Parts: sequence; C-alpha cells; structure tokens
Amino acid sequence: MSTASELKSGYLKGKKRKMLAILSLFLALLVIVVVSVSLGAGSPRFNEATQVILSKLFPFLKIESASQVTQTIILEIRLPRIILAIIAGAGLAASGAAMQGVLRNPLVSSYILGISAAAGFGAALAIVFGIGFFTLYGYYLVVANAFIFSLLAMLLVYGIARLRGITSETVILSGVAVGFLFSAMLSLIQYLTPEDEAMRAVIFWLLGGLSSAKWESIMVIIPIVLISIVLMVRQSWDINILSLGEEVATSLGVNSRRALATCMVLATLATASIVAFTGVIGFVCLISPHIARMLIGSDHRFLLPCSAVVGSCLLLCSDTLARLVLMPAEIPVGIVTSLLGVPFFIYLLLSRRRRSWR
Repeated sequence: MSTASELKSGYLKGKKRKMLAILSLFLALLVIVVVSVSLGAGSPRFNEATQVILSKLFPFLKIESASQVTQTIILEIRLPRIILAIIAGAGLAASGAAMQGVLRNPLVSSYILGISAAAGFGAALAIVFGIGFFTLYGYYLVVANAFIFSLLAMLLVYGIARLRGITSETVILSGVAVGFLFSAMLSLIQYLTPEDEAMRAVIFWLLGGLSSAKWESIMVIIPIVLISIVLMVRQSWDINILSLGEEVATSLGVNSRRALATCMVLATLATASIVAFTGVIGFVCLISPHIARMLIGSDHRFLLPCSAVVGSCLLLCSDTLARLVLMPAEIPVGIVTSLLGVPFFIYLLLSRRRRSWR
C-alpha cells in the first residue's frame, strides 16, 4: 500500500513539475513578445509597446495611448509578424514531436514527408510560370500552390507506403523518395527560369521568412494549426504506446496504422498551412521536441504542448535576431534557424550520453 502511495505521489509531483515547466515557458514567451515588439528598425520604446499592447488587451483600463504612428507600427507591422512566428513555431514543433513519436525516430520531422520540397516546387511553379490549380494571381497563387502540393506529397507518401504496409520504415523511405522527386523538379524549374528576378523570388521563398505576415493570412493559419495541435494532443496516448513498438501497441489494442495515418494527416495540414505562407523554415520542427524532451521527458501528453511553446519561443527569437543583425535590412529567418539548429543537430548526433526519447 505504501508503495502504491509513493508511486502515486511521485506521479503527481512529476505531473505538477511538467505543468509548471510549460507555464514557465509560456510566461517567457509573453516576455519575448513584448521585447520583440520594441526591437528593430523604427520600433517604439519598450514602455510605448507595453502601453499599446495593454490598451488593446484591456480596453477598460485607462492606459495612456501612444501616438498613431507607434500604434500603426505595432498593430499592423510588428504584431502580425510576431503572432505568425508564434503560430508557425508551435505548429512546426508539435508536428515534429508527433512524427518523431509515431515513427520512433528522434531525427525525423514533419518535413520527412517531402512537404518542404513539394511546397517549394508548387511555389516555384506559381512564381516562375504562373501555373496553379486555381485561378489566382500573385501572392495567393503561390500560397495555394504550396499548400496543395504539400498535401499531394503526403498522399504520395501514404500511397507508396501502403503498397508495402504502413510502418515507420516505409513511411520514412517513401518520404525521402518523394522529397527527392520534388527537389529534382524544383531544381529543373530553377535551371529553366528565364529571368533573374524570378530566380531571386524563388530562392527568397525557399529561405523562409515572416516579412509578408498579414492579419488575413494569420486568420487562415490559426484555426488549422490550433485544431491540428489539439487533435494531435488527443492522440498522445496512442503515440506513447507506439513509441514502445508496433508489437506492444498491437498487444494493447492500439491500431498502429490508423494512429500513424492520423498523425501524418494532422502534421501535414499544420505544416502545409504554415509553409504556404512563410516558405521553408527548417530545424524548428526537429530541435524543439528535443529541447522539450530534455525539460519534461517523453510523455506526449505534456511533450506536444511543451514542444509547441518551445517552438514558438525559438522561432520568435530567431525572427527577432533576423531583424536586428543587418538592421534596417533583414535576413530570412530560415537562415537563422538553420544556423542555430545545425550545431544542436550535430550535438545530438555526437553526444555520447544516451537520452531516452521513447
């Protein structure tokens, strides 16, 4: 009886510690938001940024309002970009954590399904040749193409893997094959691009960035990403069991194929909606789950939301740094995340310490 009580007490303490860690990360994210608003070319001072944000969040409070120029900079330029960074980081990180869990591989991400290469190919088609599935023009044609081709990549991966049986190995190999296919077609488009301006536009899109953030695009991304994350969290028990192996999952009554297919669809929807508006932003979906796993362990009930908050913090910090390095100019955030992610990735590969991620 005492042993059962001790186990229950230890479980409750561990649960409380994990919840406290997630709450602390969320509070840190709020601090980063306020700091990020007040940094950059033409940015208002810290106290002015705080005034504008508080006056909008709590309109019933009598807070001294900033100038109209300051409000425009914060509400129309800074905040859309910051919110997009938060949503994109959360969606990419949660998708990466889910895919690492169901595929039982700590070095994969949602991009393993060929999403990034397919999105790049679709965007390049729209930018260079104006070809798309819908009668749209300019920015929206690029967004629609990138999203549709990302979903097409997921369908191809699922179809190829199903021919040999849906397993983690077949999904990974199918994703690699589909990714190389779209990468080759993207390279062909770049080779055939007749104009230097179009080539620069394709390269800039592939580098990833948040400079085109608009409230309209955010209203499209938010429901898709949030619903996908919530549904992935609801799959957390199945992911936990799948992490132990397909044989164990089957013996416990978990349909491994259905769980894998569900997580594939949810991860693809979240990632495709983000990549369509931001371009390819690498390493967030790979390293955020590992950071979260170091903080709270491998229970996906807590790992998925913790990864989402870590991803938001990571991408927001990276975007802020991208705006500051060459101020008043800026560099694509995808470069910053890669520069931050590569050393961490190498550390994971070379570390002698065996970390339990399952």
